[in-house]
Amino acid sequence: MRGRLLKTLSRDMMKHVGAPRHSFGAAMPELAPSQLFPPVQHSTPDGLLAVGGELSPDWLLDAYCHAIFPWPVDELDDPVLWWSPDPRAIIELDGLHVSHRLWRTVRSGRFRVTCNREFDSVIRGCSCGVGREGGTWITPRMIDAYVRLHELGHAHSVEVWEGDRLAGGLYGVAIGGLFAAESKFHLARDASKVALVHLVSHLRRRGYCLLDIQQLTPHTARLGAIEIPRSTYLTRLAEALMLPVSFGEELEGVEL
Repeated sequence: MRGRLLKTLSRDMMKHVGAPRHSFGAAMPELAPSQLFPPVQHSTPDGLLAVGGELSPDWLLDAYCHAIFPWPVDELDDPVLWWSPDPRAIIELDGLHVSHRLWRTVRSGRFRVTCNREFDSVIRGCSCGVGREGGTWITPRMIDAYVRLHELGHAHSVEVWEGDRLAGGLYGVAIGGLFAAESKFHLARDASKVALVHLVSHLRRRGYCLLDIQQLTPHTARLGAIEIPRSTYLTRLAEALMLPVSFGEELEGVEL
């Protein structure tokens, strides 16, 4: 494990965070070195890269632009733990597995789906959703940090409504053609899956190319998630960061 992070990132330097560069004579882009973090190849076997630093927008954006993310252990978020696992889990935008039953739910009109209407409610729902009764890594500091990213236009939510009730949703960070999905929750059956179906369709139609979910679980594997080597992820991340795409203000809708 590397030592504590000591540098800070000025606002002028943020203009160049994660900007892909082309090696001389090479066809594939590569990421510029981080101004804050050690190379991800220095992570431990379980993916821990660094300890310390801040949950500020500058640090978070630098992290996501270099295949790194913060992940507290339970509710202990000081110091901050930064991770870059190998392999990395993604969902290909043409590889989401949608069951017949889920498609019927999506088409039924039971749920209404929006984006960026209730980011604060979504992240708080994720912090205390099913499976997190005994503790959560989405601590108050993490909530504040990602709400700030949302206010700056870098973090986005998808909300699923059942009538006037927020029944589920998800949130994540978007930079260039990357969407890093952080967490989801549901209060009604299939609500979080409906959010994911809408997100994948939206990203595909907006021109995104990389949906990062960080780590594979049996649940996400059933939805079509796969693992790829971190080296492959880094190349795809560099390509994604070059894309001039944006999340937009409204969901594009699902092609039924």
